[in-house]
Amino acid sequence: MKNGYFKLVNAPGGFGVHIFPPQEGGEEIRLIELINYLDGECIEYNLQKLKEAVASGQDTVLFLGNKECPVCAETYSLSIADDLMSATVRFYPASDTGKRMSFDEFFKDMHYRNVKSGIQVQTLQEHFQSEGIYCTDIIAAKGREPRHGTDAKIEYYFNTDVHAKPEMKEDGSVDYFNLNVINRCKKGDVLARIIPEDAGDFGINIAGNRIKPRDVKKAVFKYGKNISLSEDRLTISSMVDGHVMLTDNDVFVSDVYTVENVDTSTGNIDFTGSVQVNGNVATNYVVKAGGDVVINGVVEGAHIEAGGNIIIARGMNGMSKGTLKAGGNIVAKFLENATAEAEGYVSTESSLHSNITAGTEVIVSGRRGFITVGRVQASDRIEAKTIGAVMGAATLIEVGVNPKLKERFVLLQKEISDIVTDIKSAQPIIANFAAKKAKGVKFTDEQLKYVKNVAVKLEADKKELEDKNNEIKDLQQFFDPKKKAVVVVSGEVYPGTTITINDVSMTVQNSYKFCRFEKVSGDVKMLPL
Repeated sequence: MKNGYFKLVNAPGGFGVHIFPPQEGGEEIRLIELINYLDGECIEYNLQKLKEAVASGQDTVLFLGNKECPVCAETYSLSIADDLMSATVRFYPASDTGKRMSFDEFFKDMHYRNVKSGIQVQTLQEHFQSEGIYCTDIIAAKGREPRHGTDAKIEYYFNTDVHAKPEMKEDGSVDYFNLNVINRCKKGDVLARIIPEDAGDFGINIAGNRIKPRDVKKAVFKYGKNISLSEDRLTISSMVDGHVMLTDNDVFVSDVYTVENVDTSTGNIDFTGSVQVNGNVATNYVVKAGGDVVINGVVEGAHIEAGGNIIIARGMNGMSKGTLKAGGNIVAKFLENATAEAEGYVSTESSLHSNITAGTEVIVSGRRGFITVGRVQASDRIEAKTIGAVMGAATLIEVGVNPKLKERFVLLQKEISDIVTDIKSAQPIIANFAAKKAKGVKFTDEQLKYVKNVAVKLEADKKELEDKNNEIKDLQQFFDPKKKAVVVVSGEVYPGTTITINDVSMTVQNSYKFCRFEKVSGDVKMLPL
């Protein structure tokens, strides 16, 4: 394939332009290119005849004048990309009386035009070492794009899924004695490893300027006690047998404090690690743990608080004063006359006369699977076999935005507004000071101290504003209007049950089976499963 091109040649009685047609599907001569060339060499022509000669597609010579053929050296046009990452050249042949350009001449020309890097020598040599490749785009120089690296990342060698749930037995009950929500570790176990960042490689444009790859993030371990850091600072390992957990990107290993029962023999328990109670927790006692609380027996009217999960194998009868509060999930065989609050999910086989709040979902499953009387709240989903009571006792079911997150969101909005007001008040003070200082105004030590304090507070306010804007941006994902909260009933829901989704409520008037409730067009609707 060869493009069509043109050349000034001797002709009988004078000179003309030789039109060489394209070969093997090459590009036709560009009329405007020929016109620009002739204008550049100050050669007169008849535009109509020029158009006809080019349009004919024939190998022909168009007579231009009865004087000698002008002496025109080989020349070119050079196009440089706006981003300086490439330069394209189109060569035009010398006239019969002119001479060809050498590679060295072209190379010097390129440098003069600030094309200094990525010159495609081999490609250009094909032109200079042959009869010439004319009226054809040739890549004369090509920059090298930067190779962008990758951020460092941390690989964890334990389960970091805070939503892991207990397994179901074949008979439909929950296996509370073989749970998968606690990550046990042994002394010497590798807990996590940093995969270092890859900084990437600089690129270079055709002007010889280096192009920086995008910035990458480093990774640093955040961890508590009972954990050792390797010499290369890339690996952390457990120093004890215990439980490992990830909380807000911090890795914690907790020793486990084990007792038979929590009663007069132990008193209240407040432990930084995890607590395991092999038996029961008696009324009025308190168990607090920085990690998980695992109770293999029954909990009476006690207060249980955990930074991680609360597991109660045989359930809780709170006697209207028992409370559970977990930074993770709550799993209990049953909840009766109790108050339970979990940042994660709550899983139980039955809820009777209880108030339950979950950061994600409440699942009441198993053979009984009922929610009767009381109030159950969750941000995403509530699922049960039976909701309400045959006699119509009040049962309140609420799904939608997590109340705590909404409260935090509103507080952040007010705090951001106050900070913006402070920044707007401080900026004119700084600007006025700078303007006066530029005019040579002298200030007292007290004035300088005041302005310095204003400047320091302004920077602190800007940093706080950035942090709070980032936090509110993270919270906004929980208020996505497209996100659907749902109440699922796999058995029956009884009259007297009030279902609230976000800010809309409905009270069930008739018994329904195998259904779900969602917010549709501004109302709570009952839909089939």
